[in-house]
Order: sequence, then C-alpha cells, then structure tokens
Amino acid sequence: GVRLVGVVGSDYPMDRLVELGARGVDLSGVERADGESFRWKGKYSFDLATRETLETRLGVFANFTPKIPAAFTGTPYVFLGNIHPELQLSVLDQIRQPKLVACDTMNYWIESARAQLMEVLARVDILIINDEEIRELSGDWNVTRAARWVMERGPRRVVVKRGEHGATLIEPGRTFFCPAYPLEEVFDPTGAGDAFAGGFLGYVARSGQLSNETLRRAMVYGASMGSFAVSSFSTGGFDGVTPATLVQRVRNFKELTHFDLAEELA
Repeated sequence: GVRLVGVVGSDYPMDRLVELGARGVDLSGVERADGESFRWKGKYSFDLATRETLETRLGVFANFTPKIPAAFTGTPYVFLGNIHPELQLSVLDQIRQPKLVACDTMNYWIESARAQLMEVLARVDILIINDEEIRELSGDWNVTRAARWVMERGPRRVVVKRGEHGATLIEPGRTFFCPAYPLEEVFDPTGAGDAFAGGFLGYVARSGQLSNETLRRAMVYGASMGSFAVSSFSTGGFDGVTPATLVQRVRNFKELTHFDLAEELA
C-alpha cells in the first residue's frame, strides 16, 4: 500500500486526510503542526502551458524534519515529492536499500538549493521534472541533451513532463514518448505532475518490474492520472475515479496511439 510522509498545518482540512485514509493510504508518517500549510501561488498562461510563480510560502515545511516510521524504512519504492532537497536527503538516509527512488523538484529549489539538489540527483534512479525546469537545471534549451546532462549526474532515467504535449521517458540509448490525453475541458493543471508521478510509480510498484516495457506502460498510467487531475479544480477530478475507470482510460490511450505498419514497411 501507499505510505505517506509529510507535514500539514493547523489550517489543513482534516476531511482530506480522512479521505486518503479511507482509500487505504497509511498516514502514520503525516505530522500536523501549528502554523500555515505550504502554499504556492502562480499564474498560468492563456493556453495553460506555462506558469509564473508569484509566491511560495513554506509554512510548517520551513521547520519540518521528516521522521520515517519504523514500518516505513523498508519501503521498496520511494518517491521524493517536491520539497526542499535537504528534506529529500533526510528521507533517503532513513530508508533501507530501496528498489527504486524517484524524485521531483521545481524552479524554486533549482534556484535556492542547487547544491543540495545535485546531491539528491546523485542518489536517485529517476528524475521526474517538467521541460521548463530541466532547461533551467541543465542550462540547455534542448530537452534531450538536458536529460543526458541529468543522467550523467546520477539518475539512470529521466521523465520530462510537457503539459498538453505529454511526457517523455529518456533512458541511455532509448526514448519513449507518451501523448497527453485529449480533453475538451481543462480547468486547472496544478497538481497534474504529482498525479502523473503517482500513476507512474504506482504502476511500477504494483508490477514489481523495472523493464523498459513496464516503464512505458507506467508512462500511460501516469498520463491517465494526470488527465483526471486537470479535469477539475483541486482534487475534484479524482472524485469517482476507480481502478476500473483508470483502466478504461488506459485502454482509450491504446486506441488513440496504436497503429500497424503498412505491409511494405513491416
């Protein structure tokens, strides 16, 4: 099952945690502290493809020290969410021989904690990052070269999220492109990247495999979860989502992208 580690402020709605618990998430690693929860404020472009960060308030995260419950230390699949790289390192120090570690980051940490972020990259297997951020991190406008730059510094694989243009899995000598699911109504892209990461790593963990074929399917599961996230504000896009509806969306992906080569090309 999913095990969550983090901190929320006294302003965080408890019903959200209750809902997660009802879905089987182990919340014994979640702390509640006096103060304000982490907040991010931004402005999206007309086509929702790019964003401008207006404000980042760390709140209770500013003084948070992750304490991994003893039952969590043997977790085989670890996702280091978008928090300060020092906290990501602290989590890694408390986990015993994970099978796979993936991490996320954002421009705020690239600019304010670059040295610590590079330490994180040296210890993870997969970096999940958007195209704007990997360009800033590497200093290269070309995403393919930027991914190679990242892989030379630790991660064996890079997943580049590209909004409405889907996502790309880049490995040494191999690249896989997954489109975004076509939606007529997109309300709020905030959190779509986290939803993608959850779908991606959830599938990998459930399969127990790290083959290229598994990772390609995981990309589609991630894109499917991201499509639910953007369909409403906040977490509303997940209301009513079940394993069956997720699988159906994955099947729709196959219909959208599958084709056979003509006989003369086969």
